[in-house]
Amino acid sequence: MNFIDVFNGDADGICALLQLRLAQPCDSQLVTGVKRDIDLLNRVQAQAGDQLTVLDVSLDKNRSGLESALAAGAEVFYVDHHFAGDIPDHPKLTTRINTAADVCTSLLVNGHLQGAFAAWAVVGAFGDNLRQSAFTVAKSLSLSEAELESLEKLGIYLNYNGYGADLDDLHFKPDALFKRLLSYNNPLDFIADGAGVFSQLEQGYEADMGSAAALQALHQNETSAVFILPNEAWARRVSGVYSNDLANGSPDRAHAVLTEKANGNFLISIRAPLSNKVGADEFCRQFPTGGGRAAAAGINDLPGEQLANFVERFDRFYRELAA
Repeated sequence: MNFIDVFNGDADGICALLQLRLAQPCDSQLVTGVKRDIDLLNRVQAQAGDQLTVLDVSLDKNRSGLESALAAGAEVFYVDHHFAGDIPDHPKLTTRINTAADVCTSLLVNGHLQGAFAAWAVVGAFGDNLRQSAFTVAKSLSLSEAELESLEKLGIYLNYNGYGADLDDLHFKPDALFKRLLSYNNPLDFIADGAGVFSQLEQGYEADMGSAAALQALHQNETSAVFILPNEAWARRVSGVYSNDLANGSPDRAHAVLTEKANGNFLISIRAPLSNKVGADEFCRQFPTGGGRAAAAGINDLPGEQLANFVERFDRFYRELAA
């Protein structure tokens, strides 16, 4: 029997798995990638008796891989908060799927483990820009204001590290980063350890966000704004956290951050207004490579010639929602 852990390479995916493996240690095969690399189950050649844990990737996007694993006789524990579509009814499949806008995978795992490693759930929630949900869970931990701020920074930095066109864009590969973090029951101990990982992520984040601060909006009004990042490594790394920063700064406005790709197309991160966290997944699923959740979603490959049409549709979609 093999243990196989399949997880998104962002803060939420990593923090969800950390909680599970701190509670239930095992020597598992790790299957992950950059934030947008979500078709992960198709990489797994499951066999009868294998134990698969799948975290923070859409069941709908991994349906064929899931069906193959179940047909092979593997047992699958699936936890996620993205659009799932029809969930298979199978005796070897256990799911905890909740697509509510204020929920992430780390929080679902925290509920499953009855708060055993709640501080890591707080980090994951902060990474997914679910600040109010993070604050709610953190109330049970008796944290100081400085400690809570440190957990928020860690969540943001872990999320920042997951973005890139490929693993070479990242400061740390997600599987290696997970292994470094697994030594710490408490994320505050990791931050204080002085191993250099936290400070390296912090320095990279601040430098990349400094570059993004100079950007001017391609389109901007009361209900929506669109920004374009260049085809550079720093821009690919910062696209997700920059989107969150824009959302936090203008909570009544929807934001789209487009990153230029080498082929002339665009990778897109979309954030619904924080004051009405709906519609991002619905809008993105109108495009062939789009998906996500209600509050935050994306499009992996928008043809360059569709830019003007995209901006018009994005603006119209959120103007109609706001009406």
